[in-house]
Amino acid sequence: MSRLLPLRRSSSSTSRRSRSWSAAASFAAATERVRAGTLSPEEAHQLFDELLRQATPVPERSFNGFLAALAHAPSYDDRRIGPTLAVALFNRVCREDAGLLVAQPTACTYGILMDCCCRARRPDLGLAFFGRLLRIGLKIYQITANTFLKCLCEAKRTDEAVNMLLLHRMPELGCVPNVISYNTVLKRLCEDSRTQQALDLLQMVAREGGGCSPNVRTYNTVIHGLFKEGEIGKACNLFHEMMQQGVAPSVVTYNLVIDALCKSGATDKAELVLRQMVENGVQPDGVTYTCMIHGYSTSGRWGEAAKMFREMTSRGLIPGIVTCTSFMAFLCKHGRSKEAAEIFNSMISKGHKPDIVSYLILLHGYANEGCLVDMINLFNSMKDNGIVPNCKVLNILIGAYAKRGMMDEAMLIFTEMHGQGLSPDVVTYTIVIDALCRMGRLADAVEKFDGMIAVGIQPNNAVYQCLIQGCCIHGDLVKAKELVSEMMNKGIPRPSMSFFTSVISNLCKEGRVGHAKDIFDLVIHIGERPNVITFSSLIDGYCLVGKMDKALRVLDGMESAGVEPNVVTYNTLVNGYFKNGRVKDGLALFAEMTRKRIKPNIVTYSIILDGLFRSGSTDAAKKMFREMTESGITVNISTYRIILGGLCRNNCVGEAIELFQELGAMKVKFDITTLNIMINAMYKVQRREEAKNLFAAISTSGLIPNVSTYGIVIKNLLKEGSVEEAGIIFSSMEKIGCAPCSRLVNDIIRMLLEKGEIAKAGDYLSKVDGKSISLEASTTSLMLSLFSRNGKYREDVKLLPAKYQFFHGLG
Repeated sequence: MSRLLPLRRSSSSTSRRSRSWSAAASFAAATERVRAGTLSPEEAHQLFDELLRQATPVPERSFNGFLAALAHAPSYDDRRIGPTLAVALFNRVCREDAGLLVAQPTACTYGILMDCCCRARRPDLGLAFFGRLLRIGLKIYQITANTFLKCLCEAKRTDEAVNMLLLHRMPELGCVPNVISYNTVLKRLCEDSRTQQALDLLQMVAREGGGCSPNVRTYNTVIHGLFKEGEIGKACNLFHEMMQQGVAPSVVTYNLVIDALCKSGATDKAELVLRQMVENGVQPDGVTYTCMIHGYSTSGRWGEAAKMFREMTSRGLIPGIVTCTSFMAFLCKHGRSKEAAEIFNSMISKGHKPDIVSYLILLHGYANEGCLVDMINLFNSMKDNGIVPNCKVLNILIGAYAKRGMMDEAMLIFTEMHGQGLSPDVVTYTIVIDALCRMGRLADAVEKFDGMIAVGIQPNNAVYQCLIQGCCIHGDLVKAKELVSEMMNKGIPRPSMSFFTSVISNLCKEGRVGHAKDIFDLVIHIGERPNVITFSSLIDGYCLVGKMDKALRVLDGMESAGVEPNVVTYNTLVNGYFKNGRVKDGLALFAEMTRKRIKPNIVTYSIILDGLFRSGSTDAAKKMFREMTESGITVNISTYRIILGGLCRNNCVGEAIELFQELGAMKVKFDITTLNIMINAMYKVQRREEAKNLFAAISTSGLIPNVSTYGIVIKNLLKEGSVEEAGIIFSSMEKIGCAPCSRLVNDIIRMLLEKGEIAKAGDYLSKVDGKSISLEASTTSLMLSLFSRNGKYREDVKLLPAKYQFFHGLG
């Protein structure tokens, strides 16, 4: 870097330069270097050394221009050297005797210095400069007064700045507020979360008019502040108000509104604003599209997000790395890593170099979806693109293999980490230990646990929880207790009650209630206090395996421990009684709830209604339903489904259809399962046309028929002999992408065979692939009886696909 001036010169050299040195030229050259970022603080001080030595006045414009350049100098760190240096250099001029001879400060000089103080985060010094300006008696210009307001705001003296405007104090300084004055104060009010005060001030300025009117920046400032505080309604109202005032929104305004609406989930409203933006001649920019893509992504509308992404690129707007990676992250999160890969490849084709974050997102997406080949191919491409894999990358690979039980592949990557200059971290060990525990390889998991400690990696809460959970699930409670004690001795918080409750609940759902009880006892032994959810989970486990007496003992123990049972606890027990056929006990417990002032909810009544209908107690169920509605509980579609299904099951189809029609008149929204029940019921009582009409109306109600819907219609058509019509329905099911299940195909084959429709049955037998659709034992048995040597249809076996004609030779 060249130097403006050397530190030392001989006297003859100084004499020659005295005749040739120009303050204006030197300051002009130095100003250009400041703007280019090439002038060091030492060189700036050398310039002032020479200025003071020469005692030659520097032109006001040159001096102020140099200070202004320092105020706006590029900042390469957080120290803000330029503004600080400007103040230091000015202070040298003030301190040294020759200073005032070579540089006379003006109002403009003090304004620049005040701005420097704000930029250097020393607004208090800026206010001191303003005080000096007043004492000297220099004329105060508008820009200086605005900088004074900025100093007040930066010094957290915003109320004084507001008073300067509201109390009309600025004319005392010889100037009036302009739009910059108001924008300065409004910005600080919004930054201080005082947006209501900012809004009031803005509306006052807009209302009073005069020589100062709010501009688009004024409105943008307050709209942004309102959105930041979650005042979406007020911000949108202000957005409409600015247009009514004749202030045209800029692209920044529209982006603020669109971004806030998208983040609040109101993407439909954001679409309207975007349409309005284009109609008003404001072209969306990259920020606009990024906001819309993010909004569609977070609301699950990946199709619209992809369309917006394509539109963005078609307009010549190149999405940045952040936009691409955020969209990729959304796609991967929703199981669409293939689409994310397209975005990734488009980044490369557009000249963007994906960073390691982009690779991590796509690798994680592939890993979650089990696309292991794509994952490894992407990993191998990292080095080709100059991206060095880090520990996070290898953790994803290890986790992907471990999740699928491919521990040999996972451990190969684990052992090769050192060869790539990486060491497994606590996350790596957590992944491996968790996988080994899930596979029941506790000894290997403990070995890895000991190994991580040996290499100096201290296990954290997550590692201990994986190992403790493994020990609990696989029955090694002694080791689990030992690990809990070890955690406590090391000062690591032991697993929470919710952790143990989750383990107990999962074991109970698997029917391993004995193991769950052992863990429950361990929890008490280590000093934890089971909560209502823990007790309820254990009760549910005993109910599932039919051990109601033990479930009741847990309830008694719960009350003895001072834990109050809630409605979920009682619902679990009532459900257990009904599922185990103990209807009277279930009703008795229901009565006990009322005595204990535990109010039954919709779930309680649904359990009882289902249990009564299944036990054939239709009248009791009807009575319970009336009691439920009289208690003020709102009936939902799930409960109506139970009632309709129960009536149909107990040969009260007429009542069910009548209730269904009443509910339809009440505009109750049915689900497809309820419609399936009613279609089947209508066929059952020979109300064929009503069933067909209900089936035809499904699509108009916004629902989609599922495989059960088609199965009900097809099987009922076959029962009445409408073989051709059944075939048409089956074909329509396949056309809309509803894949038939194995059970339905077997049912159809058996029904056709029993009706002697051998050729038709052969058509459906050709759909049996041994994968998604397999022959059931009952179908095979029927075919054997019909097509064997003594079978009824042995001569028609040739109508079957070739691979089934072997039945003819069987005895």
